[in-house]
Amino acid sequence: MNALLRGESIRMPMIFETLPTTPTSEELIDKAFSRATRAGRAKSGIQAQQSMLQTASNILSDNLQNIVTAWPDFEEVDPFYYELADAVVNVDEIRKSLSEIQWASRKTKDIGREYQGKLRGDINYARKVRKQGFARLASIVEEVEDDLDRINAARNDLRDLPDIDPADPTVVVAGYPNVGKSSFVNTITNARNEIAEYPFTTKGIHVGHFERDHIRYQIVDTPGLLDRPADERNGIESQAVSALTHLADCILFFVDPSAYCGYPLDAQLELRDSVEEQFGDVPVLTVCNKSDLSTDVEADLYMSIEEDENVTGTLDAAVEAIGYEPELPFDG
Repeated sequence: MNALLRGESIRMPMIFETLPTTPTSEELIDKAFSRATRAGRAKSGIQAQQSMLQTASNILSDNLQNIVTAWPDFEEVDPFYYELADAVVNVDEIRKSLSEIQWASRKTKDIGREYQGKLRGDINYARKVRKQGFARLASIVEEVEDDLDRINAARNDLRDLPDIDPADPTVVVAGYPNVGKSSFVNTITNARNEIAEYPFTTKGIHVGHFERDHIRYQIVDTPGLLDRPADERNGIESQAVSALTHLADCILFFVDPSAYCGYPLDAQLELRDSVEEQFGDVPVLTVCNKSDLSTDVEADLYMSIEEDENVTGTLDAAVEAIGYEPELPFDG
C-alpha cells in the first residue's frame, strides 16, 4: 500500500516553499567587498589588508555554502515531489549547479587562505596582493553566475508545486472533462478553498480533505492531466502523471454513459483502461456518474451528484479500497 511505504521519506509538502531567494553573482560580490571595506577601516597597515581579505573570503564562502545547504537532499525527497520537481526544473541540472556552487564555496575559502600567506612586506605590496586576491575571489563567483541564476529560477518555479502531503492516504479522481469530478470533490470536501494552478497544468489541481475514523484523507482532481489520453499530454504533463503514481492509493474514474459530457462512452472507457495500465497495482474503481440520466455501462459504483444518490457510498468504497491502517504505538 503506497501510503504505508512513504514513512521512510521526508514529509515535505512545504519544503520548496521555504527555499530562500538566491543572490546573483553581482550581489554576492558587492556584499562581500563592501563588508570587507568596512572591516578594513577598523584597522590599519597590513592588518587592514588582512582583515579585508579574510572578511571577503568568509562572506563569499559562507553565503555560497548557505545556498547549497538550503536545498533538500533529493535522494531523501518523497518520490512524488521528486518527480514533480524533475518535471518542472530538471533535478539533474539543479544538482550540477549546486555542486558547482559548492565548489565555489570551497575555492573562495582556499583563495582567502592562499593570499593571507602572501600579505607581508610593506603596505603598498600588501595592498597589491589583497587586490589580486579580490580579483581571484570575484572571478570564482562570476564563474558560477549561470548556476546561481538557474538555482534561483528553479526556486521560483518549485514554490508553485501543490501543497500535498504524500504521507496521507490519497484518492485521485480521473475521467474526461464534465463528468462530475470537481463537483464530487467540492461536495465531500472543502476543496473550493484549495484550488491552484501549477507549472504542469493550465487548469489547476483541486485538492480536498475529508476524515474517516479520525484518519485524514486527501482527494485530488487533476484537470489537464488525467482527463485526456496519454498521447495528448506534453512531456511535463506526462511526468506529472508519473509522479501521481507515487501518490495515489485509489483512483475513482468517473464515466458519463449518457455522453452528456461531450465524449463518447467508448473513448471514456479507453481512457480508463490507460489509467489502469499506468497506475499499475493501484485500485481503480469505475464510477458511473449521472446515473439519473443513464446506467448503461458496467461500473463498480453508480452515483448521481445532481440527485445526491450514493455520493457517500462512493467515498466509502474508495476508503475501503485503500484499506489504510495507521501505525499504532507499541503497547506494553
